Amino acid sequence: MLRFASLASGSGGNCLVAQADLTRVLIDCGLSLTDTERRLARLGLEPADIDAILVTHEHDDHAGCVFDFAAAHNVLVVLTHGTLRALRAAGKMHDGVRTLFLRSGERAPIGGMEVLPFTVPHDAAEPVQFVLSDGAAKLGVVTDIGIGTRHVEQMLSGLDALVLECNYDRDMLWSGAYPRWLKERIGGPFGHLDNHDAARLLGALDRSRLKHIIGAHLSQQNNTPALARAALAAALGCEPGWVGLATQEDGFDWREA
Repeated sequence: MLRFASLASGSGGNCLVAQADLTRVLIDCGLSLTDTERRLARLGLEPADIDAILVTHEHDDHAGCVFDFAAAHNVLVVLTHGTLRALRAAGKMHDGVRTLFLRSGERAPIGGMEVLPFTVPHDAAEPVQFVLSDGAAKLGVVTDIGIGTRHVEQMLSGLDALVLECNYDRDMLWSGAYPRWLKERIGGPFGHLDNHDAARLLGALDRSRLKHIIGAHLSQQNNTPALARAALAAALGCEPGWVGLATQEDGFDWREA
């Protein structure tokens, strides 16, 4: 059985947990150490239950607590060489933490789970996102990506569950108070997905097995849950209520892929 839940999703910190049989991994750890521990307990887990942290990239809202958590609880960190170099340069690495390096497209078993990282366009050193599988079901997680590419479409087709970034509404971003450089960074090809582009990516996928779609990494300044839900629902031809959302405060509760 493959199940998954979110501790938090947004610019204030991201962390998702997935479980296959007795193997449990985090994807990213951008919360404080105590907040991560508290939110794990809310899901019925202890830090000792976590076998590994899969790191997408080095930005603080995704990796700020990775090595703190790993050092405190003897957890394996799985990441690319580029991400490790960036974290070391930022002073975020702890000596003595166990690490496993992966390349894009290189499958790796972690206990009862298969992990497949894939390259995405984002303004980081060597960013990846992940598809996880227990051998029967597949979960895709894509939370920081500037545009949907053909490669991304191929990686996300045929999934049972998908957590997909819906970071901003374009009109809200460009009419908002952010400085122009930040708007251009967010809206550029190495920034984040808006609702429309997330829906367009979703519409290009093989969705024949899809049972869960979760909108994630919503901007609290430049998006609304209703806009994100409506965009994804339109791509699926379903009611907006069927679309789940990952929030900054609550993430989302356990779902089974």
